[in-house]
This record gives sequence, structure tokens and C-alpha cells, in this order.
Amino acid sequence: MDYIERQPVPQLAPYIRSVWHARANSTEYTRERTLPSGCVEVILALAWDFLMDCPEGGPDRQSSPELVVGARSVYEIVDTADMACLVGIHFRPGGFSAFVGERADLFSNRSVPLAGLWGRSAEGLRDALREIRSMTGRLDYLERFLLGRLAGLRAPHPLVGFALERFSRHGSIAAVREVARSAGWSERRFSQVFREGVGFSPKTWCRIQRFQRAVKLLHAGKELPLAQLALDCGFYDQAHFANEFRAFSGIDATRYAGLRTQFSNHTDAVSARTRAKELPILPRAL
Repeated sequence: MDYIERQPVPQLAPYIRSVWHARANSTEYTRERTLPSGCVEVILALAWDFLMDCPEGGPDRQSSPELVVGARSVYEIVDTADMACLVGIHFRPGGFSAFVGERADLFSNRSVPLAGLWGRSAEGLRDALREIRSMTGRLDYLERFLLGRLAGLRAPHPLVGFALERFSRHGSIAAVREVARSAGWSERRFSQVFREGVGFSPKTWCRIQRFQRAVKLLHAGKELPLAQLALDCGFYDQAHFANEFRAFSGIDATRYAGLRTQFSNHTDAVSARTRAKELPILPRAL
């Protein structure tokens, strides 16, 4: 797979962590499990005129080719055929809400058509990207499009940035009350502002980030006993780590290590299968 990811231009940096482009050399119709990161993404399919929705235990469905993928606290099953040609925007925590002027928690654990936010310009963006041949050229165009939407945007809420910085240093759920007190806010009001900006309550956010620390260590192949890894990542003990890891990913840590792929937040789905029917070949410029 060809994959490029880069930080956006400085004007976009308060809102967006990266823009990326994935292009698979072959498109087998299998399944991958994507793990929750707590961050919002926008993805645009350039190869097909749809993206696949693959609910566990239910039939596959075609969805919009331009999606807002809300911050997730649970895993999702995706079709690897979607990776034929994708362009994406990875928002910073708190950045999506400020950039689009909507509460992030309205999108949490949901995928909704981008047209609901950007109207016909979402389809126009996708059409323009499909006309560009190079991967870097597409990302250049995407950044110019995003810069054009900057006028009149509000900055991310300063309380959210303050809390995220404190949580990144302490990484403790128990610190939520302390962070609220340090900011001079009630815990209830602090939690509301944080949830609307980031998508989850502070406690859920800290749990997801603790899980993500473990995922990154496991993906890097760190040779640590699970009991030690649990303590290093801020879990109470190995049993707590095991319960939390399964709650977020649907699999245990040992299984994750055996299923991991090129990307830390993707694993082969446990019950991966090949679709019998072929997707239609659509006109595209890959």
C-alpha cells in the first residue's frame, strides 16, 4: 500500500493534526478491525462512489463516499476494498468542533455524510480530488480547500486545550476533578464543555488514551510482561488492563499482537471473510 501523511500548513494546525492519502495496490474484499482513538476524521473515497458499512452481525451496506467518522470509543469493522483510494483529514482533539462549528459529541461513535456539514462543496471537493493524478497534488488541493474555510472560524476552546495538556502529562482519570479545579470550573461544567469539544467526557477520553498507549507499545513489539505493560500505561493491574483492552477493541492484547497490521489502529478482523460479489469498476484516476 502507498501511504503518505503530513502535518498541514500552520494556519490549519490548531484544528487538524494531519492530512493523509492511502492507495492500495490491490483491493481484496476482506475485513479489518479499526480501534478507537477518540479523534474525528473525514474520509473521502476516490475509487468508488460509496464506502462500505460493515456492521457485525448484519448485512453490508453502501454509504456516502464522503463521511465524517466521529470520535469512537468502540472498535469498528471496515472493508479493506475501501482502501483502494482514500483521502482523509485527522482532526486534533477539540479541533473538529471548532472547525465545523458543531458539537463533537453529536458525532461520537457515528459516521455521517459530510454533505450534512459542507453541502454540495463536499461532493465538489471529492470530484476535484479525483481529477488530480498525484497523491501529493491531492493533499495540496485538500489543504487549499480547508484554508478557504478558515474565515470566521472560532479557535478551539481554551479550556479544552488546557485539559488535554494536563491529561497528556498526568494521564490519570483521577486527575479530572483536579484539572477542573485548576481551571476554576465546576466538575460538571468542565465535563460538559470538554465533551462538546472533544466528543467524550474527560474520564472516557483518559480511558481511551490509556488504551492507546498500550496499543502503541504492543504494535511496536515491546517485549514486556503484560503485568508490567499494564502498570507502565496507567492501569491498576493486569486484570484491569485485560478488561479495558477487550472493552475497547473486542479482542485481548495477545490476539492483537498476532493480528496487527501496518497501522497500529488496524488489525485483521477475527472473522475476516472475502465477499463473493465483486464491486463495480468505476472510472477513477489513481
